[in-house]
Amino acid sequence: MASELHIRSHDPIDEISPDVYGHFAEHLGRCIYGGIWVGEDDDQVATEDGIRMDTIELLQDLDMPVLRWPGGCFADDYHWEDGIGPREERPTRRNAFWTQGREEIPEDPNTFGTDEFMQVCDLLDTEPYLAVNVGNGTPAEGADWAEYCNYDGGTELAELREENGSEEPHDVKYWGVGNESWGCGGRFSPEEYAEQYRRHATYLRSVNAMLSDVDMELVAVGHIGEDWNRDFLRELRNCSEWVEGPYDLMEHMSVHRYYEAGGDTDFDDDQYYRLLARSRLVAQDIDNTVDALSTYARESDISIIVDEWGVWHPEATNTNGLEQENTVRDAISAAGVFDDFHARADVVSMANIAQTVNVLQCLVQTNEEEAWTTPTYQVFDLYKDHMGGTALRTVVDTDNEEVEDEPFDVPIVSASASEQDGEVYVTLSNRDPDDAEEVEIDLDLEDASVAGAEVLFDDQGVREYSTPDNAEEFEAADLDVDQTGDSTFVVDAPAGSVVGLTISE
Repeated sequence: MASELHIRSHDPIDEISPDVYGHFAEHLGRCIYGGIWVGEDDDQVATEDGIRMDTIELLQDLDMPVLRWPGGCFADDYHWEDGIGPREERPTRRNAFWTQGREEIPEDPNTFGTDEFMQVCDLLDTEPYLAVNVGNGTPAEGADWAEYCNYDGGTELAELREENGSEEPHDVKYWGVGNESWGCGGRFSPEEYAEQYRRHATYLRSVNAMLSDVDMELVAVGHIGEDWNRDFLRELRNCSEWVEGPYDLMEHMSVHRYYEAGGDTDFDDDQYYRLLARSRLVAQDIDNTVDALSTYARESDISIIVDEWGVWHPEATNTNGLEQENTVRDAISAAGVFDDFHARADVVSMANIAQTVNVLQCLVQTNEEEAWTTPTYQVFDLYKDHMGGTALRTVVDTDNEEVEDEPFDVPIVSASASEQDGEVYVTLSNRDPDDAEEVEIDLDLEDASVAGAEVLFDDQGVREYSTPDNAEEFEAADLDVDQTGDSTFVVDAPAGSVVGLTISE
């Protein structure tokens, strides 16, 4: 049977935050060193103050809204003062998590630090999102970092930033209070993390009170275990009798979700669908966190950030820098996750795929001489027209692939839609790896027409991945769409493909 897609243009959900298309760059493997930063002495690629410009130019085309740094687990053993000032004077440090995949450089040289990261953000015109060290850091350390970055006054730290070449404040808006504090960030119980969160957030708020140009927003670390989030929120609430309310210290709560099934390129059809089924856990994590907030922070407007998500294949290990090939299967899974984000636009304020360059489900890969895009990059590029649009209620009537022992089946077609400036943008995936799928699209409008349509992965199979020699073959191609009524259309979606079409009202 053909699949049917019903778009309710008069049933808006909420604005799709552009930050849902955010990114994450951690000091693991070749994400930073080799992927983003090569130093000023590298003569194999073009650089700007040591920043690798072929990577930057590819990322600039995505209109990246926000970039999270320096971790990840790395953040909870990172001391920001080691990474500022003249590079030749910066100390080399060990980091409990930096050694993953870095046998040839087991220490962090700190040549890429806060000001270099801010320069990357300037080149990308993106918001920085910093993760504060809660694991073995102190509230004073985090507050000093915020003062160094954001204060435009005459304090020692503000003047130090100016001496280091940044006369104007960096105006960092987003601050994560730790990372995975239930695990690598200190193995805190939810009650212990609530205590640590209150301390760190209170002193970060004290810096925010000094500022006039930026309103800092704080992110609490959540967990995919629903009970952990509830216990953390309950502990915050129980300490509210002496203060205005515990949730004045929090704008967002984060969750992380990685998923895999089989190898990165060597997988059978069952593993193909199993990975797609597991990708649906991201939506479940969001819903569970919303439920916890509705119970323990009912009067707050705390939103959800999924600040680490993506495919983590068995091939990505500590001995190879967490690198893996990124196939069309991975890209199709990302498209489905975005559809789930759009359906929850009223609660999801940001998401950050892991990771931007070379590591895990990266968007850009590099060698010593060139950089190229992955299939997941192409999905980000196709989907970016949703950024800032109003998500529309979308109903998909399609067959489902049953996956044994998984909590979810896999709809053959996944889709979402948004409206902006008099146009409706529709994205859909045909997850069937072997057969094309006819998709009938119905909008509840009096009259509409297709202004443009593109398809990804028409000529590739789901096991294909990009290399320096074939990366351009994964770019979008034009697609014909049949109009069958005033506001009805038919798309013949190729096997294992992702489609984007613009409909003018």
